[in-house]
Amino acid sequence: MWRLKVADGGNNPYIYSTNNFVGRQTWEFDPDYGTSEERAEIEAARQNFWKNRYQVPASSDLLWRMQYLREKNFKQTIPQVKVGDDEKIKKETAIIAMRRGAHFFSALQASDGHWPAENAGPLFFFLPWQVFCLYITGHLDTIFPGEFRKVILRYLYCHQNEDGGWGLHMEGHSIMFCTTLNYICMHILGEGFDGGKDNACARGRKWICDRGGVTFIPSWVKTWLSILGLFDWSGCNPMPPEFWFFPSFLPLHPGKLWSYIRVVYMPMSYLYGKRLVGPITPLILELREELFLQPYTEISWKKVRHLCAKEDLHYPHPLIQDLIWDSLYICTKPLLTRWPFKKLRQKALEVTMKHIHYEDENSRYITIGCVEKVLCMLACWVEDPNSDYFKKHLARIPDFIWVGEDGIKMQSFGSQAWDTRFALQALLACNMTAEIGAILKKVHEFIKESQ
Repeated sequence: MWRLKVADGGNNPYIYSTNNFVGRQTWEFDPDYGTSEERAEIEAARQNFWKNRYQVPASSDLLWRMQYLREKNFKQTIPQVKVGDDEKIKKETAIIAMRRGAHFFSALQASDGHWPAENAGPLFFFLPWQVFCLYITGHLDTIFPGEFRKVILRYLYCHQNEDGGWGLHMEGHSIMFCTTLNYICMHILGEGFDGGKDNACARGRKWICDRGGVTFIPSWVKTWLSILGLFDWSGCNPMPPEFWFFPSFLPLHPGKLWSYIRVVYMPMSYLYGKRLVGPITPLILELREELFLQPYTEISWKKVRHLCAKEDLHYPHPLIQDLIWDSLYICTKPLLTRWPFKKLRQKALEVTMKHIHYEDENSRYITIGCVEKVLCMLACWVEDPNSDYFKKHLARIPDFIWVGEDGIKMQSFGSQAWDTRFALQALLACNMTAEIGAILKKVHEFIKESQ
């Protein structure tokens, strides 16, 4: 059974903290944990989610709640007061309901003072990227053993749309971006050509092929498929690492970009400059046949650079943008891959990796969010598969994993301090300091330790 652990750094020598890991939340699978009744309760929650997944697509974090309420032996001692449909709500009734809610919420507080929670964001491309990275680096079986794979697949099945695709988020319409990523992810995790619950693989493949195949994927997926060996780098628009040489007075200096854009394209440009291609396994060769409408070897890659499925196209490229892409494509590729300009490319890669290491160390290898986390980790592996940098990244993967009744998902980033501050404001507004003083004290300690 799955169990949430809080403020636990484990015994991994490649993980470190300045506040005794306060706020860290990780999940572990213990086959001997829990009674048969508790396991049956968990399974009932999973089945109920599956049955109602299209009506209520969001999970309720029941695994974590059940664990905490059970471990604390919480019993609601304040009697419930019911209000009739035509009855006026009295102040005393509202106060009783507020006290019941405050006591219940207090029981869900973690031992270090914060409230654990899922923060999955645009959830349907985070997890496949992590699976791809581990598959390429050869660590998939170590990080995601059997039970992990089973629960990851459950998550993909639970959030597949009725038309067979996956959206950017759990209520989003199906798009080529996420459908392609999750289809490949299912195969890497062991599902066959027509495998998956409720015929998941066949339905996903049909959705992709009905819309022209994966030549219509957006740019980020083109990059990842090129890394996997399912696309060709010549089918991607340029992301030259020389960008990091720009002087600060230029309008396009990286320091003037929004932080998320900057730190995503930083490792992407490194991988683009390296032209990384993972191992071409029998699975990759099979996927080449499944995902394209024409033979892989006959595709004109330079003609697919600007293709994008209509379901994914939120804002068409202006002409000037395409002109810039085409100019870079025509000029930079032949120049920067030949002597003497090849030396400039090598220097750019070194500078880019220096920025990556700075970001990693500054964030203790959690990075600013899970999109760049996976890319930075892969870049460190490309630089040196046996480096401490890469091992420190591996040690922080559990920080991004969350388990709900709908399966394993990947957190977008940690929001523990953010969530706890909102929780504190709500509890203070209840004016119940005498009843929940111990809870408020733990919150204060958590916030102080999180500075």
